[in-house]
Amino acid sequence: MNSLLYLLVPIIAFLYASVGFGGATGYLAVMSLFGIPPQEMATTALVLNILVASISFSSFYRAGHLRRDLLLPFVVASVPAAFLGGYFKITDEIYSILLYSVLTFVAIRLLFFTYKQEDNLPLRPVPFAWGLLIGFGIGLLSGMVGIGGGIFLSPVIIFARWGNAKQASAVAAAFITLNSISGLVGRVAGGTFELTSFGMSLLPFGLVGALAGSYWGAIRFNGIHLRRALGAVMSFAVTNFWWMLWR
Repeated sequence: MNSLLYLLVPIIAFLYASVGFGGATGYLAVMSLFGIPPQEMATTALVLNILVASISFSSFYRAGHLRRDLLLPFVVASVPAAFLGGYFKITDEIYSILLYSVLTFVAIRLLFFTYKQEDNLPLRPVPFAWGLLIGFGIGLLSGMVGIGGGIFLSPVIIFARWGNAKQASAVAAAFITLNSISGLVGRVAGGTFELTSFGMSLLPFGLVGALAGSYWGAIRFNGIHLRRALGAVMSFAVTNFWWMLWR
């Protein structure tokens, strides 16, 4: 059954890269269905995240969508927080509940709070203190679960009118890459790093999906319908987990 992941990983990478995300929540959702150990899941998702999000960032950067003043307030606090989160050792049970709480939020957001943004509305500057606070919280959670956190940051930027959809995607891609690297280093330092040959074998498939998705996302489309499709797929994984936990 694990061979199915070789088909799912490039699809997830394509869909997430098209909107500036690395795809960790998607990889974690599908890996959890195949009985892969939590620490291996988290490490593999972070490595895939770095690969996919960095490619996505490159495409959005070349298309001229990055605003450094928008990125800086968030990464100053998120990078060290992601290291701390990756360093923490938590039980498999707590990890699973924390992971699926995050995935449930993401599924709901993708399904019900994805819509076309009005990029002609006036933008506001980011309050630096708020940027630090938001970055720290997302970074800590990201390091613990094994994600980059862009899925949380992007909607905050858009809803607060700190940036438009394309700018949010560019910032999210950079944010994810940096946090994933920091979280991975934290896992190495904390002894929770676990990358097997199977996890390494998924990387070329993530690369193919990322290259295609980042190109289409940065240049061709806004990915609204794709995000809703992602939400529907992720809903299956989270519903299955909560049903098994509480029945």
